Amino acid sequence: MIVVTGGAGFIGSNLINFLESQNTQEIVSVDWNNYENAHYFKNKNLKKVSPDNLELFLNKNNKSINLIIHLGAVTSTTETDAKLIINNNINLSLFIWSWCVENKKRLIYASSAATYGDGSNNFDDQEKNNYLSKLTPLNLYGWSKHLFDKFIVNQKKTPPQYVGLKFFNVYGPNEFHKSEMRSIVLKIFQKVSKNQTVELFRSHNPRYKDGEQMRDFIYVKDVINIIEWFVDKKDINGIFNVGTGKPRSFYDIACSVFKNSNMKNKIKFINTPKNIREQYQYFTMANIKKLRKTGYKKKFFSLEDGIRDYIRNHLIAD
Repeated sequence: MIVVTGGAGFIGSNLINFLESQNTQEIVSVDWNNYENAHYFKNKNLKKVSPDNLELFLNKNNKSINLIIHLGAVTSTTETDAKLIINNNINLSLFIWSWCVENKKRLIYASSAATYGDGSNNFDDQEKNNYLSKLTPLNLYGWSKHLFDKFIVNQKKTPPQYVGLKFFNVYGPNEFHKSEMRSIVLKIFQKVSKNQTVELFRSHNPRYKDGEQMRDFIYVKDVINIIEWFVDKKDINGIFNVGTGKPRSFYDIACSVFKNSNMKNKIKFINTPKNIREQYQYFTMANIKKLRKTGYKKKFFSLEDGIRDYIRNHLIAD
């Protein structure tokens, strides 16, 4: 049995659909009871557990559980409720870690590129304390992921496998529920599909032109491939970047969305809101040497190919 926390979410639902397509073992989704995103699941009879009942479920099904993939968290980078972040992102992760250690169960968990802050210390997935101590996340979400990363690298007792995945900018199917946290690809597509002008942030950094702010965008199907690879590689441990290693601009994204929507470019630049200006990342790029050295060989979708697949096989098809 594989237990996936955050199963009704963006990455979680894509992962569950993939794992179930493999027909290898039972998959259980842990998320809140309302399951507003139940339509994301291909299997309408998927076994679901509420986070309130997680500890009871784990203990009751101890012998059947092989692996926990912990994706559940408050993922908003603008969340200011520290208590909410501590309970959902830190305390829950600590409980799952302790349970996996005690019961000798494998653990794969979601970290984030938000742990790198403004990128001034690069985007290296090192596990050394002297490097981790230099990182300064720009928001509570990033801090919650960073603190857990720092915690696990200092533990003498660990699960039989533990893998932390630092997701960069993920886009793809099943993200409609994310509101302001949905990807820039989807936000732009929703504008383009209504024949509206796409607004991109002006640069307030002299090193970047308007619209040339760059991020490491990775298609969710590549993310699922990486998770699947770690599921199969039971003897690999550590923290790994999950990105393509090839940053692209927001302007590139907009042009690609217009092209795959058969629409002419309609773009204007607006000021970055002052409330996020100091926290705004102008550049992210995953260092994926560690992932490649460990043995992951698959090629990633290019930005153009990922957007083409997303729009033509999912957004327009839906």
